[in-house]
Amino acid sequence: MDGILRKQETKLERIKDTFRRKFKTYTKIISRSLHQQKWTPNEYLIISGTLFLLLSVVIGYIYYMPYFETINLHRKSTLFGSFSFLVFGGLLVLYFAFLGYLFWLYKKYKEIQSVPDENLPFVTIIVPAYNEGKLVYHTLMSLANSNYPADKMQIISIDDGSKDDTWQWMLKAKYELLGRVHIYQQPKNKGKRHALYRGFHLAEGEIFVTVDSDSLVEADTLRNLVSPFVVNENCGAVAGNVKVLNNQSSMIPRMLNVSFVFSFELIRCAQSVLKTVLCTPGALAAYKKDAVMTALPDWINQTFMGKPSDIGEDRAMTNMILKQGYDVLFQRNASVLTNTPEKFESLYKMFIRWERSNVRENIMMSRFAFTDFRKGDKTGTRILLLNQWLRVIMAYPLMISMLIFILNYPLMFVTTTLFGIALFSSIQVFFYARKYNLLESFWAYPYSIFYTFSLFWITPYAIATAARRGWLTRG
Repeated sequence: MDGILRKQETKLERIKDTFRRKFKTYTKIISRSLHQQKWTPNEYLIISGTLFLLLSVVIGYIYYMPYFETINLHRKSTLFGSFSFLVFGGLLVLYFAFLGYLFWLYKKYKEIQSVPDENLPFVTIIVPAYNEGKLVYHTLMSLANSNYPADKMQIISIDDGSKDDTWQWMLKAKYELLGRVHIYQQPKNKGKRHALYRGFHLAEGEIFVTVDSDSLVEADTLRNLVSPFVVNENCGAVAGNVKVLNNQSSMIPRMLNVSFVFSFELIRCAQSVLKTVLCTPGALAAYKKDAVMTALPDWINQTFMGKPSDIGEDRAMTNMILKQGYDVLFQRNASVLTNTPEKFESLYKMFIRWERSNVRENIMMSRFAFTDFRKGDKTGTRILLLNQWLRVIMAYPLMISMLIFILNYPLMFVTTTLFGIALFSSIQVFFYARKYNLLESFWAYPYSIFYTFSLFWITPYAIATAARRGWLTRG
């Protein structure tokens, strides 16, 4: 008997030691991802070159202003020119008005602080994985090391028919965590939506948390993420704060890092004040069980133009929860670090998938957003949706106008476009610099140039191919 007890004690000490070592490892990873800022000579060259270019353009714009004014006067003398100035002038006013509205809402935002352990609900964390290799192991270990009561956590990971060693890494996590992680295999690759569907049916928690298998959560992320459900009875879903894990690996993640901060910590903060976060991201989101189970039949059988939907499962679930009258909030203090594309091909495919989903779910949201779908003021929700539609509707007119502009006035186009980039990107630069780091904030400038001249076609293409299926970036 004494021998058995000693073996159990030794086993427990080994578990504790493993947890301590893993926690230190993930703390270092997270700290390095957030704070390390070492640039290569090429990156210094790109930033300095971009700043020099934009400064030169601003000077050139001022120098050529009389010439540009003459061209504009000539254009205004034609019916088409006058109409163009009226339309694009109106769009510019709407843009600044909407941006001001977002900043006004942002100032009103306050994240909900974590509730005590005894008030935390029982949660089920679902991690779908496909060809993630060792990344899924790191994800599962970071979840297990969370500052959340272990007896109130159920961790489920589902291998969606991977063709690599993902299952072996899941087995390793299960072994090291002594069964705290429950792992399952799909008989074949059926897509993320079906993997989550299986996870939802296996879940025992009051709250479901979904986490991508290439992401790491911080120690307090889970408790901060689910606390709104305790404080707000009408909370149906909560979006986490997604940050870039691989922001030191190459230039694309560096640029996305600044863009993500603006997208989540400004835009989603503003949406949260309206209780209408438009998308709970796949990287980290939490849902009330009742809301999910009500939506589940429609969600798993969702189609678009007669074809099963295999993308946009996060935005679709968000829409279906909003439609039930629930609040959808954002927790700035619930952070997850996720891998982002490092190559151009992977990046544009990700954006195409996002934009196709945006088109589809804008249609779905329009079916209920202008009805009495929930109690309280719904004006803000409708403004957010109308802004989404404005981007879609103006995609083709803007692209055609840009091509006409390039053909007729190439010097004016390049100068005014880069001048606009210098002006509008500065908003993101100031926002990021105030919260994080001035040097890193400068990546907003090359990202805007990169997107304007190499990714401008994404939205028009996504609209034209919105019915197409396929994850695109899975391999």
